[in-house]
Amino acid sequence: MGAKRVWSTTGVVALTGALLLTSAPTASADYVRDQQWVLDAYKMDATWALTQGEGVTVAVVDSGVDGSHPDLTGQVLQGKDFTGGGNAQEDVAGHGTGMASLIAGHGHGAGNNAGMVGLAPKAKILPLRVLQKKNDDFEDDTWAEAVRYAVDNGAKVINLSLGDSVGGTLTSGREAIAYAQARDVVVVAGAGNEGGFTVAEPAALPGVVSVGAVDDEGNLWDKSNTGEGLTLVAPGVEIVYANTNRSDGYGLSSGTSDATAYVSATAALVRAKYPDLTAGQVINRLIKSASFLHHKGLKAPDREYGYGIIRPNKALTMDIPKGPKDGPLGQLSSSTGSKTGGATEGSEDGSTQAKEQDSSSRLPIALIIGGIAAVVVIGGIIFAVLRNRRNGGSGGPGSGGGTPPAGPGYQPQPSTGYQQYPSSAPNQGYPTPQGQSGQTFSPYAQQPPHQGQ
Repeated sequence: MGAKRVWSTTGVVALTGALLLTSAPTASADYVRDQQWVLDAYKMDATWALTQGEGVTVAVVDSGVDGSHPDLTGQVLQGKDFTGGGNAQEDVAGHGTGMASLIAGHGHGAGNNAGMVGLAPKAKILPLRVLQKKNDDFEDDTWAEAVRYAVDNGAKVINLSLGDSVGGTLTSGREAIAYAQARDVVVVAGAGNEGGFTVAEPAALPGVVSVGAVDDEGNLWDKSNTGEGLTLVAPGVEIVYANTNRSDGYGLSSGTSDATAYVSATAALVRAKYPDLTAGQVINRLIKSASFLHHKGLKAPDREYGYGIIRPNKALTMDIPKGPKDGPLGQLSSSTGSKTGGATEGSEDGSTQAKEQDSSSRLPIALIIGGIAAVVVIGGIIFAVLRNRRNGGSGGPGSGGGTPPAGPGYQPQPSTGYQQYPSSAPNQGYPTPQGQSGQTFSPYAQQPPHQGQ
């Protein structure tokens, strides 16, 4: 099945002349490094003193990854092409290379002080090419095969900065996700870039870390999809990324794709620091260390911010119990030894549904008529109550305000166990990027309220 891609919305914009923050950067050795506001916001030098993602492989299921980019040399494994093109390190669209640079870019030049640096600069990238051109369909069968390959070839995190924003995931895709989850792999996917109220699939599937995008002030990007099932949000607005298809080697983009890559990189850092944790327990650390920052009054999970904005350093340093092996998001059921998925799932989609429809069609006529009558009566009561409130209430129309009621099955969780955002650790280890620090308001460095308050 073809699907609409969850891609960054401005991926073709050149970096040259772009200004990401409201204040001009201070002069430094490299303009590209100056524009990476995420590194400054997270004070990544302190985190890199703990780990840089050593020993962890992140699979990038995308348009390929060009390992010849100077900021990615030595980080990109051979990978595999699933499009018939033959080369996973050929990236015509440029998207996969960009996502890889946000995850494991290491910079270049003297002391690697120039170019792109990802959040996990020593993680390895396994490029799995499922698209060639930007307008190619994102086929379930193709990316599902790539996901299985990633699992079988040592990936501990799978980055899906692609997704289906127009329909559901087919059995092949669901089975591939279940396969990865059953074999201890963290799967991260973008929520979508339509500004809609439904999280795209496969991000919306059980156990998948679904990611929305926020800007440099920690506010939700207006095109980021929201809704039940959103797990986390991460920086995704005006993000610099590597792109060998451009003359200057870099581009500028906004989208949940970029945010997804940052969450995948954070997962890689946690897996490197805590190799004994299961995939579910890694996800638990990502969720428990996230924060709503300056957004007050939100309850986790929130339909716009999920469990909060990722905080890489806190994901590594906070005292968080391991929790259940399956983690807080649960998992998809596999067809192996299960009554769901695979051929059984197909049977449920066919004969079982047919039986249910046949059964419903035989309901007694009296019961149907009685049900309609009940609806009419209840509707009349509701109408009377609402009219009475309008006439007798003190607030007038719209005085209720507040947050609209959540959808079916949406149960905000209590804030117990979510901790205050401590002050950032002192700079140490990896060289501090120069540029935007201190010149623009950054809530990432602020003391936020308790997540559930």
